[in-house]
Amino acid sequence: MEFLHSKTLTKNESLGKSTQEFVDIAEIKDNVVILKNGTLRAVLMVSSINFDLKSTQEQEAIIAAYQGFLNSLDFPIQILVSTRKIDIDPYLEMLGEKEKTQANELLRFQISEYRGFIKNLVGTANIMTKSFYLIVPFSLTEAKKEGFFSRIQIALNPKQAMLERQMEFENYKNQLWQRVDHIMAGLARTGIRMEPLKTEELIELFYNAYNPRVSESAEKIETEKLELSRV
Repeated sequence: MEFLHSKTLTKNESLGKSTQEFVDIAEIKDNVVILKNGTLRAVLMVSSINFDLKSTQEQEAIIAAYQGFLNSLDFPIQILVSTRKIDIDPYLEMLGEKEKTQANELLRFQISEYRGFIKNLVGTANIMTKSFYLIVPFSLTEAKKEGFFSRIQIALNPKQAMLERQMEFENYKNQLWQRVDHIMAGLARTGIRMEPLKTEELIELFYNAYNPRVSESAEKIETEKLELSRV
């Protein structure tokens, strides 16, 4: 299994190293994560369902559909759960502005009380949000391997080699997205909705993951734009 961060560096070796040297991501393009070892990753943002609120019949149907989905897989997948503290400062500021501009005294008092309640609630407990992701891999070892004469040809004609590399990337990417389509179709039977992250969303996801303190005040991925249904 390939990780998105390096585990091979010792403490002394890590001194003076840049963040990029700890991350096994080589590039993100065309909505695909390319690792340094050449393998590809697609990341899907996944909705959640409240299983406990389902009837017994619905629960059994979901379990059967999920079991069928797992049995249909002939490649590994990764499930990522991201838990983050919600930054509600902008929301409190918005309520403060509403309070100042509200002409109705009763409504202004209610806004003030509500704003104080939210502020006290956040002060006594961390308000967390969870995001769910599914990571789909495709390894170049599953495709053809370069032979000795192929490596010689690359050295003699690098421009042609670059063109062939791009064509190979498109081919591998198409095979990756075939897996994505298979997963989305399989999990749709359980009532789960998914949306592949685009290039900018992938960059934001990994930036926030490796810079958690900065990301608390940064804009987060707007799940509403991903059209994920809430069940």
